[in-house]
Formats: sequence, structure tokens, C-alpha cells
Amino acid sequence: MTDATDPVSWLQIEQGWSVVSADGGAVGTVAQVAGSKDDDIFDGLAVESGSPPRIGYVPGEQVAAIHPGRVTLKLSAAQAAELPPYREAPPQQALRPPRESFGSRISRWFRGG
Repeated sequence: MTDATDPVSWLQIEQGWSVVSADGGAVGTVAQVAGSKDDDIFDGLAVESGSPPRIGYVPGEQVAAIHPGRVTLKLSAAQAAELPPYREAPPQQALRPPRESFGSRISRWFRGG
């Protein structure tokens, strides 16, 4: 049985969780989690804060602790106020070798290769 104070995996972070600085100041809320669930790679967080709302980026290495409903950063409140803007990663493309033409495949088949 887990206690509400037990740390949790980055995979459990949800939009709307509170984000706090190392010195306990409110930074904002989780707008998006950046990473690859398939490869278990945590890149960081998009954090919404302020009025008008601004979305900043926190690299994964700046996350100190993750507890249900709350992410604590290694950054001070002053450092967190200077977060760079979040930019969504471009879609990844799988690189595949060019497909061999039908004629080349038939020719190779006839040659026994």
C-alpha cells in the first residue's frame, strides 16, 4: 500500500498537478509532460503559470521529487520565474532505407541472390 507522501513515477504525472520550487513557492501547474512512455524517457514538463498564462519548460533533470498531485523542482522560485518558453518537440520520423524497385528484386531473384 502506498502512502500519499510516497514518491511516484514520472509516468503518473497528470495535467493540473501543482509545481513548486525547491524553496516551497508555487510555480504553476503541469500543462504537459514531455517524454517517451514507450522508451521510459522523461524529458521534462511544460508548466503553466501567471496571468496572462505563460507556459515554461522545466528539463527533467531539474525535477527533484514527484508525489501524487505535486512536482517539486530543484530550482528556486526566482529561477523558476525565468523558465524558457516550452516548445513542443517536432514529430519524429523513422528513417528507412529506400525501397528496392520491383525490377531490381526480380533481377536479384533470377540471379539467385
